Amino acid sequence: MTSTFLFRWLSPLSAAALLLAPIAMANAAAPAAAVALTGNAEAGKAAFRKCASCHQVGPSARGGFGPKLTGVIGRKAGATTDYKYSAAMKNANIVWTEQNLAGFLKAPSDFIPGNNMRFWGIGNAQQVADLLAYLRTQ
Repeated sequence: MTSTFLFRWLSPLSAAALLLAPIAMANAAAPAAAVALTGNAEAGKAAFRKCASCHQVGPSARGGFGPKLTGVIGRKAGATTDYKYSAAMKNANIVWTEQNLAGFLKAPSDFIPGNNMRFWGIGNAQQVADLLAYLRTQ
């Protein structure tokens, strides 16, 4: 249907409502899509096993093949002193918020091109939320 047809056969207010309905529906659905998943720290601890080959957490954690992740949330990227970061990570100039970590965990090479992390990423949003819940406890 064209807008000319609508305005010819319907009142201007009705025609406008019909034309704007798809936009209103999209805007109504947007907040639901933006709702963050609630993570489970126990599930995140289990998921962290795949990270543990390179990263450590806890009071005695130290950098090894990857930097320690204790206290990573709120820390500036490339800031620990016991790990040799790539130039890309040192120059990223970001703070590891949960949103930034989620983006990085989804696709590390896309989020910070040139970083040294050799990991494809995690496509499962619930698993990322679980990992973040676990990292909040560390």
